[in-house]
Amino acid sequence: MATEALLDIESLDQEGRGVARRDGKVVFVEGGLPGEHVQARIYRRKPSFDLAEVQRVIRAASYRAQPPCAHFGVCGGCSMQHLEPRAQVAAKQRVLEDCLGRLGKVSPDTLLSPIHGPTQGYRHRARLSVRHVVRKGGALVGFRERHTHFIADMGSCHVLPARVSALIGPLRELLSGLSIADRLPQVEVAVGERRLVLVLRVLDSPTPADRSQMEAFARQWDLDVRLQTGGPDTLVPLLGEGPPLTYSLPDFGLELEFGPQEFTQVNPGVNQVLVRRAVSLLGPRPGERIADLFCGLGNFTLALASRGADVVGVEGAAGLVARATSNALRNGLAHRAQFFAADLFKDVDQALRRLGRVDGLLIDPPRDGAQSLVEALPASGPSRIVYVSCSPATLARDAGILVREKGYRLRAAGVVNMFPHTSHVESIAHFTREAH
Repeated sequence: MATEALLDIESLDQEGRGVARRDGKVVFVEGGLPGEHVQARIYRRKPSFDLAEVQRVIRAASYRAQPPCAHFGVCGGCSMQHLEPRAQVAAKQRVLEDCLGRLGKVSPDTLLSPIHGPTQGYRHRARLSVRHVVRKGGALVGFRERHTHFIADMGSCHVLPARVSALIGPLRELLSGLSIADRLPQVEVAVGERRLVLVLRVLDSPTPADRSQMEAFARQWDLDVRLQTGGPDTLVPLLGEGPPLTYSLPDFGLELEFGPQEFTQVNPGVNQVLVRRAVSLLGPRPGERIADLFCGLGNFTLALASRGADVVGVEGAAGLVARATSNALRNGLAHRAQFFAADLFKDVDQALRRLGRVDGLLIDPPRDGAQSLVEALPASGPSRIVYVSCSPATLARDAGILVREKGYRLRAAGVVNMFPHTSHVESIAHFTREAH
């Protein structure tokens, strides 16, 4: 049974929730900010903590903001719109520092200035859930609600580009009128600089009438619509192959091509600054040999190669290796950037032997981090490493290994606000050691 309580918020946790105490027990309070006195509803009790949500703010923090989105509090896509954007960044910096100190037992010599950008319209990749709900009058399209598997009843989204946000209403109308309305669970969005792709996941083949409606929708809104009936290899353009999706790294004179379901950073403006900083920290020079591990389609690899170094990119997905190779050719860097496929979790030793000696190393792993990789680095390993992370906890763990076991020094670290209004923390760290 839910309980009302008056609480004083002491701090924020790593998920952006307020932390309070009640009768000696920790309470995590959604919507609460440090320094606030709130009336909250405790909706779940656990043996060691309770979960609550703010019902009324009695004494507000000075950095509390009015959420720009009407769906805030219902939609689960954003959890921190009530916190002023610069305060969001500061909170993420504290999360990074806490993880490095508490989990990794390390501290950077320098805290880098945070990388941040626009707080609205930044999300160029998204997966929108779809559900046909009769009592709602048709299809719902959007993100899931907090605490439930239901889809939020939304007509716009502030973190999606304006053109995509404006499509939510028309998409609901289109999908509601299809004969397979209850067999279409997802719409994937991929925004390029000159093209917008929507991938419709369909569990049953559309009828000729369905296809006619979809084609008219694609023409009306100038969209590249693709149907996906199974895995990635089942993707079929609705109106034939259109121009490729691309994004640019103007500091390096690069334009990279990507497929609608291939991994790219969701925030292109922040990505440009992140790549610039990573290259600056690593400092590639002509004649050096650099490795880019978990290289994807060449986001960092080609920027490093453009500075005159010979760069080898390693990636687990063969399709991304092919895309990276194509991007090197596209940008006239095939003589500087080479790629090969390897599983950097299972076949680390073999991949490192194939790489050979390198002067610098860039690591950009998934959330699991790169523990097996950093543990396998030889004594003759690179004199400098730049580590780009999407999990401060695994970065801290790996930083501890690099510093205590591999003889590196953590020169600098800082946050990258790739996902404004969310608790997601991306970061970048710079390590050096004397060459052996």
